[in-house]
Amino acid sequence: MKATIAMFVASAMTIMLASPSLAEGKRAPELPLEDFFRLPTKTAYRLSPDGTHYAFLQPWEDRLNIHVAKIGEEAKRITSSTERDIRAYAWVNDDSLVYLQDKGGDENYHVYALKKDGSGILDLTPFEGVRAGILDDLEDDEDHILVEMNRRNPQIFDVYKVNIHNGNMEMVAENPGTVGGWMTDHDGVIRIAYAMDGLKRTILYREKASEDFSPIFSTDFTDSVIPVGFTADNSKLYVLSNLDRNTKALYLFDPAKRSFVEMLYERDDVDLSGIMWSRERKKLLGVTYYTDKNQRHFFDDQTRNLFSRLEARFPGYSVGISSMSKDERKMIVAIASDRMPGRLYYHDLDRPEEFDLVADLYPWIDENQMAHMKPISYVTDDGLTIHGYLTLPVGVPAKDLPVVVNPHGGPEVRDTWGYSPEVQFLANRGMAVLQVNYRISTGYGKDFWMAGFKQWGKKHQDDITDGVRWLIDQGIADPKRIAIYGASYGGYATLMGLIRDPELYACGIDYVGVANLFTLLESIPPYWELARQKMYETIGHPEKDEELFREISPVFHADKIVAPLFIAQGANDPRVKKAESDQMVEAMKARGVQVQYMVKDDEGHGFQNQENRFDFYRAMEGFLTEHLKLKE
Repeated sequence: MKATIAMFVASAMTIMLASPSLAEGKRAPELPLEDFFRLPTKTAYRLSPDGTHYAFLQPWEDRLNIHVAKIGEEAKRITSSTERDIRAYAWVNDDSLVYLQDKGGDENYHVYALKKDGSGILDLTPFEGVRAGILDDLEDDEDHILVEMNRRNPQIFDVYKVNIHNGNMEMVAENPGTVGGWMTDHDGVIRIAYAMDGLKRTILYREKASEDFSPIFSTDFTDSVIPVGFTADNSKLYVLSNLDRNTKALYLFDPAKRSFVEMLYERDDVDLSGIMWSRERKKLLGVTYYTDKNQRHFFDDQTRNLFSRLEARFPGYSVGISSMSKDERKMIVAIASDRMPGRLYYHDLDRPEEFDLVADLYPWIDENQMAHMKPISYVTDDGLTIHGYLTLPVGVPAKDLPVVVNPHGGPEVRDTWGYSPEVQFLANRGMAVLQVNYRISTGYGKDFWMAGFKQWGKKHQDDITDGVRWLIDQGIADPKRIAIYGASYGGYATLMGLIRDPELYACGIDYVGVANLFTLLESIPPYWELARQKMYETIGHPEKDEELFREISPVFHADKIVAPLFIAQGANDPRVKKAESDQMVEAMKARGVQVQYMVKDDEGHGFQNQENRFDFYRAMEGFLTEHLKLKE
């Protein structure tokens, strides 16, 4: 079952810096740029339902392709993609798989099926300009999957039952025009639709596939009641909700009575993010949430004991289970940390002491040469606690360092703890990296999220600036060597940082970033249309808030940018169109200021192809070396 419903106060700052032994130790050697950004040796292992085979992604012709192996035997490559990496795939049965792929970064994904020996590749959604995704793999149906597509109307997604052998399909759920997500029960029947009508959010429900959907609960968009799964008998729902509270808690909900039954788990500091469910035992195992790191609360002793055993076997690492056989006896265990990008082990519960290494994702990365990502927090002048991360270069005193401020994209997401090739690359070059979960970042409750409404380029930016000034006050940052770099919304924050605080930043790098709020909302992908009214509330309305939009759109304030600027853009970006970056470059040129501008014709919202990543980060390194005076 799957749901797609997918002014600073210095005295209040707390931070954990690198240990004295690390800071006083030997500086890490300068590693090749390619080591950070090249493809992994192998990744994304998935066990077949019977547990006898596993599939994984491995580079071939500099693109990630699917390979399949019987446990203990040599693998065979079964796809031959040379245009784009294959990033997402799944087993449908013990003999067949499906995968998703777009063209040139346009995000119009097609769903393909093939046999585990590589034969019979079939495009199940051979429609131009259509975006498709897998809603449910239909665990108990070996011949079909449920696919969402905006074929009938580019703004909304209907659901089709598709035969993986011949591509035959039938519509099983027609979108009335307001549904933004669907959810199936444990039998693969679509029982829930999540409707978006302006600022209203409604859960639609039906008892059987033959019945019409009926509303069972409605809220304003700021209040969440989000179904995340059915109970074992398919009669009740598990929902995450912040109704009448700040953070999302887990509840049992009775759709027949249209009422909450009981609260199952809550936290006052952060939102709950999802549930852990056993398909085999049809049982709720636990719930997940994120503080400084990913956390779990268990309802099931067997699962609690399993994770306790895994954590004892791999102390100091974050552990997870990335794939399991249908009987849940065989699994792929994943371990990682902020300094180690990942290792995968095959584990059979019938051999509890044995863990067979199947992949070291990036064996050339020596974690002893990588930097620690340390949680930080501080309180703003209006009383909000801001959380983030600070990474300091290895073996370098935390004093007068060049700094890269790296605001996240979204903006309604959050930075998390873990290995980041970007962060480690910058730290390896001697720079500190500051990541800030500014207001509107998700996971910290409704109040923190709403405090960021209509604050693009304003209080969002203040939260970022406050962290930078603290680094300067503490002597960690060299005030003359601070850069700001971000992607998507982070690219926008880069431009606004250079505009609002021209004395603070020595240079900026805008990667697929927004330059003009008016044109951004004019050119959103058609399948974002249901969220337009919500964007008007969280960002602003181009007509009602015209003055605000002119104030916070970088393109109208290019005259305030005095620091060197580097812009990178994918020509096929469906989210932040190339026109956004073109406008900014032209506005700078009109002032007689040249901007370093990189455009990749075969990319979209971020560079996926390895050679393009190399080009971008090589240019970034040269740009930062020059303007932060890294090598004098």
